Amino acid sequence: MRRRRTVVPLSATPLSASLLRTGLLYTGLLCTSLLSAALSCALPAQAAPPKIAITETAAFDAASVAPFAGDYADVYAYLGTQREHNLAQLQRWVRQPSISAQNQGIAQMAELLRADLQQLGFRDTALVPTSGHPGVYGYLDAGAEHTLVVYMMYDVQPIEPTGWKVDAFAGSLVDEPGLGKVLMARGATNQKGPQRAFLNALEAVIKTRGKPPMNLIVLAEGEEELGSPHYPEVVAKYADTLRKADGVFFPMNTQGRDGEASMFLGVKGIVYMELEAKGNAGSGGPQRAEVHGSLAAKLDSPSWRLVQALATLTGPDGEIAVPGYRDAIRAPNREEQQLFNGIVRGREADAAKQLESLGAARWKNGRDYRDATVAELFDTTLNIDGLVAGYTGEGVKTILPHRAVAKVDSRLVPDQTPDQALALIRKRLDDKGFQDVEIRKLSGYPPAQTSVTAPLTQAALSVYRKYGQTPPVAPRIGGSAPYYVFTQTLGLPMISGGLGHGSGAHAPNEYMVLEPAAGSKVASLEQVERFYVDLLYSLSDALKRPKP
Repeated sequence: MRRRRTVVPLSATPLSASLLRTGLLYTGLLCTSLLSAALSCALPAQAAPPKIAITETAAFDAASVAPFAGDYADVYAYLGTQREHNLAQLQRWVRQPSISAQNQGIAQMAELLRADLQQLGFRDTALVPTSGHPGVYGYLDAGAEHTLVVYMMYDVQPIEPTGWKVDAFAGSLVDEPGLGKVLMARGATNQKGPQRAFLNALEAVIKTRGKPPMNLIVLAEGEEELGSPHYPEVVAKYADTLRKADGVFFPMNTQGRDGEASMFLGVKGIVYMELEAKGNAGSGGPQRAEVHGSLAAKLDSPSWRLVQALATLTGPDGEIAVPGYRDAIRAPNREEQQLFNGIVRGREADAAKQLESLGAARWKNGRDYRDATVAELFDTTLNIDGLVAGYTGEGVKTILPHRAVAKVDSRLVPDQTPDQALALIRKRLDDKGFQDVEIRKLSGYPPAQTSVTAPLTQAALSVYRKYGQTPPVAPRIGGSAPYYVFTQTLGLPMISGGLGHGSGAHAPNEYMVLEPAAGSKVASLEQVERFYVDLLYSLSDALKRPKP
């Protein structure tokens, strides 16, 4: 999406770090003078922060899961002979632009992915027409009892005009101090790098053993960076086939710069909207075009109108002031509370370091680390992503704009819905006399989550344990992705996972580590591929066990 973004270092909380590595619809604030102006408006009474009780005392510990014992030496050895080839595959993917917001290279990248699946032995590959960018489908029949769906996204973010050290689509190999050799390119970590690494692993299994241990369905979209508005159309086309699958997996780099992996089992939902105030007969202001700034003495201002409308949505402390907005939120259940305890215990001492990495002096409204993490996991948000009105360039230009626009997102938790949230915001504006302020829904979908006890989750944790990792496991993260189409629409468990470290998603100099620096705990590309090999077999074994 065409927005400026605040780039946050990956040494933030385990939850935020995991999210930032993925780039899942994590937007920064575009601050303008209109924000400070809002403080002078008539604000609603101070809103009380939410009271979300954590009463469970037990904590989930990934160390309770036994390490996966599988050893596929022939497959590993083959991967060792294919280092240059496999690296070239990653470079080939990132060298193909696929900017969904600009429709740049989308058709070419979709066909590249489809052709790669066909070359690997997927039958019935297809470009799936939608009302927007096409999806990509492929089915690999291994003659197995169980089937895994692999979710992929082939689109990337636009390129920033400045800040890149290399051509963003050259697939450059760069020696980065403290990191080692990295692939620096748009899409390197979000998500072309890890996705192609998964296919490299699959290719190694097929070359050495003839077929994978499970049937595979790849279902990709080209609009994740736009909020996945048409991915449900792709899922609907293959719904009957997908319902017969056992779960869904999204390949992802989950290691931080320190080499520690993290895992999450769900995502928040989102409603993304645009609010616009413009000159009209009711509230006044110029209606056709901007006029000279001196006319503010005799004409109303749509810019001030929008600022005043926005100021009714929160209190002075930034807490949501929309009546009923949190009424649908359910309390964290026992499993979620145990996962929460496993995340925060022993990490309180890191709070200052985490704040420093975020460039912040405190958690919201002075909360402590524990309460801030409770909010990140279990509370909703209402965030201004950007404000645009009139002239914001260099120098002086005095005008009275005829329209002002704000981009706003709200992250949703169970059991909120996008339409419900939108209706409550509309009612709040209407009740405060802002019927003329338009709201346009740009995207939206509900939250999604999978249980830590699901075979898919346990299989992934056992592979992490094999590689010496005991990742903190979050019930969900603060970001959003269209997992609901699987977990809610189809009733399938879905997780994301993998070794590997990358950073810079949505920012200049995006990278994925290929050959880590000496002494680093970050996985090499070959180790990332080995992880995916083990995951396929671990999940296959888990599904063969009798259900308790």
